[in-house]
Amino acid sequence: MLLLNFFATLLWLHPIHVSVTEVEYSEKNKSLQITSRIFIDDLETSIRTQLKQEGLDILEPKNGMTVDQLVSGYLKEHIKIKIDGKPAKVNYLAHEVEDLAIICYLEVEGVKKMKNLEVTNDVIMETHEDQSNLVHVTYKGPVKSARLTRNKSFETFAFASK
Repeated sequence: MLLLNFFATLLWLHPIHVSVTEVEYSEKNKSLQITSRIFIDDLETSIRTQLKQEGLDILEPKNGMTVDQLVSGYLKEHIKIKIDGKPAKVNYLAHEVEDLAIICYLEVEGVKKMKNLEVTNDVIMETHEDQSNLVHVTYKGPVKSARLTRNKSFETFAFASK
C-alpha cells in the first residue's frame, strides 16, 4: 500500500522520470515474479524511437500489433536478470493500465535458490537522461532496494545462505 501511495504521488508530479520494479521470490512456484510500473507516455516515446514510428499509440496499436507485443519486445531488451552470474529467461506474462502507468508482469521460472541476483533495468534511459528505475527485491528476508540510473543501470543483490 505504501508503494502505491508513493507511485500515486509520483503520478501527480509527473515530469519526474521513474519506474518501480518489484522482484519477489515465490517459494511455492520456484519463480521470480516481477512487476514493473512505468509511465505510459515515457514508455510510448521509447518504443516509438526504437521502432522509428513517430505516430505509434502503444495502447491502440495498428498494423496487427498488440500492446503485449510492443511492450514485451521492448522490455526483453531493457530488463535482464542473472542468477548466480548466469542469464535467466525473463518471460513476459501480461500488462494492465492503471491511471497514467502501465503495469507489466514478468516471471523467471525454475529458481530453486540463489546466492546473488543481478537486475539490469535501463527502461526509458535512452529517452530521458534523468530516468531512475527503482528496484525492490524480496528473497527469503527483508526487501533490498536499489536506484538504477543511466550511469549504473544494474545492481547485484547478495543473499546469505540459509
